[in-house]
Amino acid sequence: MSEPRATSATGRRALVTGGSGAIGGAVCRRLARDGHHVYVHSHRGVTVAEALVGEIRAGGGEATLVSCDLTDGAATRASLEAVLEQGPIQILVNNAGVHDDAVLPGMSATQWQRVIDVSVNGFFNATQPLLLPMIRTRWGRIVNVSSVAALIGNKGQVNYAAAKGALNSATKALALEVATRGITVNSVAPGIIGTPMTAGLFDAKAIERMVPMNRLGSPEEVAALVSFLVSEEAAYVTAQVISVSGGMA
Repeated sequence: MSEPRATSATGRRALVTGGSGAIGGAVCRRLARDGHHVYVHSHRGVTVAEALVGEIRAGGGEATLVSCDLTDGAATRASLEAVLEQGPIQILVNNAGVHDDAVLPGMSATQWQRVIDVSVNGFFNATQPLLLPMIRTRWGRIVNVSSVAALIGNKGQVNYAAAKGALNSATKALALEVATRGITVNSVAPGIIGTPMTAGLFDAKAIERMVPMNRLGSPEEVAALVSFLVSEEAAYVTAQVISVSGGMA
């Protein structure tokens, strides 16, 4: 790992889980542009994450790759302890998540467990080891990436809605636990965002029917909200679930 610069009010150490995805990548780029040293986490998309780290560095930013399976608590703790040897993480974006869609009558136990495991157990495995070091600094920002599916539901995504709903509830409870320690905890709930995952799934008529703004959102629009929530200006915003959905919720 490269040595990060000393933290300051504008440049802190930030970990983004699922950094190889479209939204995660946009968040990494934005936080690096904001002056933070970004730890780009990936498990299955390491090649993409490595390229992103290179891109950020080539642009004058600071980034480091972190690779581990968030569903493996011991492996995640070991990876994060290596990061913590160089100082606390003060910004954490829990972005990692997976889809495995099926209507509930046809959903397998494996589909249910996999989606819950990444979003909910992954949240615990990534967050818990970082909390005490963060608390000791008396400053921190935790942003959990949820989904509009947790707010309004979606056919074929009972597992995903349940996982993201649990994340929203955890957000509110954890925010109360750390509110006096200078740490905020919020959730961002994207709607239909233009990513490779959604490409071809929604035609113009479907978007018009589902989204009041009649368009897809962009990963950069989600990243802009995350950027605000981890800033000094958002110090009095905590325990919130904020939708980025063009009016869907």
